[in-house]
Amino acid sequence: MPVVVDGDVVRARRCTAAPGPALGRSRVTATGAGVVTTGHEPPPRPVVAAAVVDVLVYVVVLNLVVEHLPQVLSESFTLTLLTAVLLKVVLEVVVVAKDRAKRRFRQADGPAGRVVGALLLWLVLVGSKFVVLEAVDLVVGPRVSLGGFFSVTLLVVVLLLARTGVRRLVAARAG
Repeated sequence: MPVVVDGDVVRARRCTAAPGPALGRSRVTATGAGVVTTGHEPPPRPVVAAAVVDVLVYVVVLNLVVEHLPQVLSESFTLTLLTAVLLKVVLEVVVVAKDRAKRRFRQADGPAGRVVGALLLWLVLVGSKFVVLEAVDLVVGPRVSLGGFFSVTLLVVVLLLARTGVRRLVAARAG
């Protein structure tokens, strides 16, 4: 019976497909002897689920910060949720920019390149706090206040640490 594998017709005497995992896809491969074997591709990474968990962690952290730091204010839970989504988007962009700046610093040739890389990394780390403040001001205006530079820096550090902690906890439970 002919079987098509990656666009090629392969002759196989017997092909049995094992049931795949609920979210995985079956994979058929052909060996040199003409025997078809099946395997399973892992399910796609749950990027959306991770983003939802991140936003929920951000909501919890934001509400705790609103409760304990008088400089940080939010008029309602809905605004806190909107701010958490906004922070998720902004911090993802910041993490990508920081990783690129770190890579440039590591790959720099000579002292001048390393100085430029270090300045770029410093600019991303410091400038990102102002980006967060401006983004929140643009989207929600005066109804949410994250305080100033130092309270936003503390907030961002706590957000990223909480996100990392929850991701490690979930990964440990899954593995």
